[in-house]
Amino acid sequence: MIELAALTAHPNRLAEHYSRFRVTDRLLLTGHSHQAWPDRAEQGHQQAFDDAADLVDGKWERAFQMADRVRRAFARRLGDPDGLFSLSANTHDLIVRFLSALDLRHRPKLVTTDGEFHSLDRQLRRLAEEGIEVVRVSSRPAADVGQRLAGAVDDRTAAVLTSTVFFESGQIAGPLDGLVARCRLVGAQLLLDVYHQLNVVPASIEGMGDVFIVGGGYKYCQIGEGNCFLRYPRDCRMRPVVTGWFAAFGDLADVDRTRPVGYSDDDWRFAGATYDPTSHYRAAAVFEFFDEMGLDCMFLRELSQHQVGLLCRLFDELDLDPAVIDRDRSVPVAGLGGFLALHTPHAAEIQRGLDERGVTTDFRHDVLRLGPAPYLSDRQLEEAVSLLGDVVRGLGASSVDSTTGSRRR
Repeated sequence: MIELAALTAHPNRLAEHYSRFRVTDRLLLTGHSHQAWPDRAEQGHQQAFDDAADLVDGKWERAFQMADRVRRAFARRLGDPDGLFSLSANTHDLIVRFLSALDLRHRPKLVTTDGEFHSLDRQLRRLAEEGIEVVRVSSRPAADVGQRLAGAVDDRTAAVLTSTVFFESGQIAGPLDGLVARCRLVGAQLLLDVYHQLNVVPASIEGMGDVFIVGGGYKYCQIGEGNCFLRYPRDCRMRPVVTGWFAAFGDLADVDRTRPVGYSDDDWRFAGATYDPTSHYRAAAVFEFFDEMGLDCMFLRELSQHQVGLLCRLFDELDLDPAVIDRDRSVPVAGLGGFLALHTPHAAEIQRGLDERGVTTDFRHDVLRLGPAPYLSDRQLEEAVSLLGDVVRGLGASSVDSTTGSRRR
């Protein structure tokens, strides 16, 4: 069992298991977006190739076994003993299938927030162009977003769609019990996007067994692309209009076209069609590595809180002009997910400057995001923040208006 001190020290005790991504040689603060894969992931890729070569079309039985391992790993990280999990390459595919199963003719209203990720936000904006009523409530403050969402729900609402940790601010949504109760009362579905919670903020759906949950492993699970899921209740009988032949895989022998399209009553109801199973081999190998290392959600949360808290302290010690770059101190570290959001009108320029100095980050609009990861040492975080200070100060007093923080042109 690895202890926290071994991961804060330099070199980080985990780093040796990420040699292919060279995590000791690079300052990868992209942990909120794309974490490095452990070397074990390569074994998963190799096994996928070997099975395809040895078994040819017979590989699918082995591939489905890998998919089941991935489902169980997701379920454990959600604290979910009862749900079903349809898998897909990305959350957009799954959200579209979910939306296509709603009775939007009779309940033409969807409720969401203004802080959702692009795949959902774009899709809802397009539906609004076709006449679906889309109501957005503010995602800030996140602590009481559940109350605002519940207040917007009525008997015309087909579904509520919201994140549990917001991708731009990193803030954790407050209690959602009232929202769950309100959706049940009026018969609306509730879909939670846990992508920025999974494997970094402990989750439990106790008392919320009837909710839908979408997420994936590209970020904090370290399992790369192609590993997303839609969790849904075991008694779900919804019939997505957007549906692939895997959604009734056990009924392929039924050629009666006069009957309504059928759906599996298992993990395949929201499935699509033929896919590349390599991602599931990789995910199964990485989840096995996490288990061997003792990297459970509670420990990862402890480590993440240490790292995000350290970034906050180091940033504050830089004492930079808040008109140029600042952070929201109204939310304590305990209210943050796995990254630190810094607000600056120069986000793109600062991101480029950091990249030139070997610090990999990203930005969204006017938010620079710093995402630590379990394989980074405290010394690496200190170096990255020091370089951030250099970049910000290098913007130049002559080119930055100290009152507005805007660049003079």
